[in-house]
Amino acid sequence: MLRRSLLLAIAAAALHVPAASAANKTHNVIFVMTDGLRWQEVFRGADAALIQSPDLRRAYWRDTASERREVLLPFLWRAVAKTGQVFGNRDLGCDASVTNGFNISYPGYNEALTGTADPRIHSNDAILNPNVTVLEWLNRKRAYQGRVAAFAGWDAFRAILNAPRAGFPVSAGYEPLGLTPSTQRLDLLNQLKAEMTRTFESVPLDSIVLYTALEYLKQKKPRVLFLSLGESDEWAHKGDYGEYLNAAHRVDAYLLLLWTTVQEMPEYKGSTTLMIATDHGRGEGEEWTSHGARLPDSKYAWMGFLGPDTKPLGERKLIAVTQNQIAATLAALLGEQFPTGKPIADILP
Repeated sequence: MLRRSLLLAIAAAALHVPAASAANKTHNVIFVMTDGLRWQEVFRGADAALIQSPDLRRAYWRDTASERREVLLPFLWRAVAKTGQVFGNRDLGCDASVTNGFNISYPGYNEALTGTADPRIHSNDAILNPNVTVLEWLNRKRAYQGRVAAFAGWDAFRAILNAPRAGFPVSAGYEPLGLTPSTQRLDLLNQLKAEMTRTFESVPLDSIVLYTALEYLKQKKPRVLFLSLGESDEWAHKGDYGEYLNAAHRVDAYLLLLWTTVQEMPEYKGSTTLMIATDHGRGEGEEWTSHGARLPDSKYAWMGFLGPDTKPLGERKLIAVTQNQIAATLAALLGEQFPTGKPIADILP
């Protein structure tokens, strides 16, 4: 478990968020999505009906929902929720939902990254996306040319981001990342990716994806970094609630690592916004492993924001946001106006 060794770092990380002001201070954005992590665990912690083993209960079960969610996602609740904003707690009347109606991954990622729910994107088939993502749109601008990069576990992201057309690096699946010059660390990560046991056929373990992205960030210093982690969804589909919780806990630790890393780099410190989201929700009870159109409530998701322009409004109540607002919000944080979607006004200065 990463929990104990990271508690002090979480408290220190929260202190690196400058006070919000009327001027836009965001110069860089790191956008992390974790696939299919339910809003129920994010806001309530471990589910009493699903957490069975004594070891899991010791790790993640606490008497109250606020304690359970904090022990599961300490960085989210001790840093993001205190100095930024978190959306999606339906118990407080805050809905964060996808609008595509399919409630599966490719439509969800397309909606988040292009600002539109496209009925042509209705399955997880790896067809090249006809839509232009906010990442590609930014990369076409002189200020961002060569300063955008994407890292993903799921190999379908080469299609989702239309890598042949996109014009920026897209590292997805088990493909090695070519970097000139390379580094010993990256060479080792590429070797591990090639030789590791494939727990999931099309999705490497989150740790490999995360540390590859982190090495790229340190070497190339992109202004916009997109990261998609897939273990949460993979373990859920396997029906392994313990590994699903462990994956969520690791994602939270990776968010902390990213945040503390950029706050130690002069190119990013005090000028970077962290965005966090998921691509869809899941069912409840015995249906927790599944999602899709036949489970309408799997449209409910969640999202979080932490950065110098985001007012510290914390856990939001009585407000609704949608997946198709994310792309425009990302662009607006950088002072740009993406042509599709409406930004979440409360996130902006």
